[in-house]
Amino acid sequence: MADKLGLSENAMTVLQSRYLVRDGNGKCVETASELFNRVATMVASAEKRYGNGPDKISQYQQKYYELLSSLRFLPNSPTLMNAGRSNQMLSACFVLPVNDSIEEIFETIKQTALIQKAGGGTGFSLDNLRPTGDIVASSGGTTSGPISFWRVFSEATNAIQQGAFRRGANMAMMSTDHPDILKFIYAKQKLDAFTNFNISVKVTDSWMKKLTRTPKALHVITNPRTNQNYLIPRNVDIENYTIKDLEPIGSKPPASADGKKYYSVSDLWKDIIKCAHATGEPGVAFIDRINQDNPIPSLGAIKATNPCGEQPLFDYEACTLGSINLTKFVVENNGAMELDYDALASVVKLSVRFLDNIIDCCQYPVRETVKLAQANRKIGLGVMGFADLLFMLEIPYDSQKGVDFAEKLMGFIKEKAHKASVELADERSPFPNWSQSTWRTEKNLRIRNASVTTIAPTGTISIIADCSAGIEPLYSLAFTRQVLDGKKLVEVNPIFKAVAQEQGFFNKTFASRLARTGSIQGMEKIPAYIRRIFKTAYDVSPQWHIQMQAAFQKHCDSAVSKTINLPTKATLASVDKAYRSAYQNSCKGITVYRKGSREIEPMVQCPYCP
Repeated sequence: MADKLGLSENAMTVLQSRYLVRDGNGKCVETASELFNRVATMVASAEKRYGNGPDKISQYQQKYYELLSSLRFLPNSPTLMNAGRSNQMLSACFVLPVNDSIEEIFETIKQTALIQKAGGGTGFSLDNLRPTGDIVASSGGTTSGPISFWRVFSEATNAIQQGAFRRGANMAMMSTDHPDILKFIYAKQKLDAFTNFNISVKVTDSWMKKLTRTPKALHVITNPRTNQNYLIPRNVDIENYTIKDLEPIGSKPPASADGKKYYSVSDLWKDIIKCAHATGEPGVAFIDRINQDNPIPSLGAIKATNPCGEQPLFDYEACTLGSINLTKFVVENNGAMELDYDALASVVKLSVRFLDNIIDCCQYPVRETVKLAQANRKIGLGVMGFADLLFMLEIPYDSQKGVDFAEKLMGFIKEKAHKASVELADERSPFPNWSQSTWRTEKNLRIRNASVTTIAPTGTISIIADCSAGIEPLYSLAFTRQVLDGKKLVEVNPIFKAVAQEQGFFNKTFASRLARTGSIQGMEKIPAYIRRIFKTAYDVSPQWHIQMQAAFQKHCDSAVSKTINLPTKATLASVDKAYRSAYQNSCKGITVYRKGSREIEPMVQCPYCP
């Protein structure tokens, strides 16, 4: 259907395939402007519960519509899909518990299906499940272990994804001290296994210190049912071992001299690195760093995140995300391009209110999530279009200037977002669990939302907004797209295309070549300063990727979704260095992807994007 907003062809394709309302015959009966009006009307309706009358509600409805239709801000996909419809599930991120009984496991599988049917993503910790071969007292038999139950979760997602708006996405996490950790690390080395799951190994600060200071120390694992400690023999059959194949020990492990016979800390680390080098999985979650920013530690430790890793949550907690399109805030000043911070501040404030309203409008598909979502009122305001913004400002991504700018930018957004949330607390009251949170006990700050800022991957909404995804570098400056009549069209990043045309080196032949290579770094005829600015993901070294992630993390309440791109020839040592560097730079997690390590390359920089 035609639309008056002038959205890109790619945006309209995505909207028509996933978001716009259809009639009983599957035909789209909604325009993009009608979609944004549907969402704005629903979000504004939440104002009524805070004493605002029809005129005020109408004013906010118009403000929200302009916010969305201008593409300055977009909420996560479930909000765009479901707002104002019979299924009004609006949050993207959920974490569910996986407890150690058949009844509880299958209850969680049911809850997962309900969430994913509505368009949400789910994260799980597998730590509570007893290890393979452990005793099941009720039957006298033994358990098939966490991996087998994990497979049931994966098959459930496969079964429902055809009827949902998008492919189901999950995150599975396991701590290094679980007896089945080797099985977990290697589970996704078969590329057709658990394709709807991303996985991360949870690593503690004490474990990382052992890796650094005493790498030959024996790796101790613990049965979560009995608390019995074990060692892993080096000759264990990774795919088939059970708890009976492990060596039981007392509370104090034997000397590291036995490392010739049993797994050491560095041995386990090497397996993580080897698998990540081979397939990009597993990632690593620095769980103590995550809990360092836990705003309500009185509720317990955070044990898992959403599918892309940027939103740590308690069991039965949910969060709604939204991202600001940074390309909409570039203005010209005396011939130079700069960021309009005043306009950005205004959008940050309105976006925080928008996301807070979502919590009141959302119909959570799992009853247990309602209580925590409303008691903590976590939101996740982030950004997209960052790579495009750097192009526009002529700042190289892999430069100290780029990293400093990122830290300044996110610091500004966090400051304004927190201020907006504080103002909402004055107007509406702090979140219900505020009195037992660090906002009261440490910061003495009344705030509406327990967490406010998050950097999401924005895989789909960045296509609608016609900008680069999240904070990632551009994956390619050009690509070839096949249209419906079989013709192939070359699409070039519009910012680069404008510069290339101005410099006089853009033509169809150049565009076709660029679509094959994706990068201009080997093109010596292009001026060096242009090549310096317009770098793509694989042109940026891993250390600059990590420094950029760390810069955003400094001013992010939750976490950052970011992929560390590695060239095809990257070594195991370079993966090892990247993982260690992420920890040293206080990142909350890390994911790498080595080019060509999967048969099907991810369409966006983050292989964790749903």
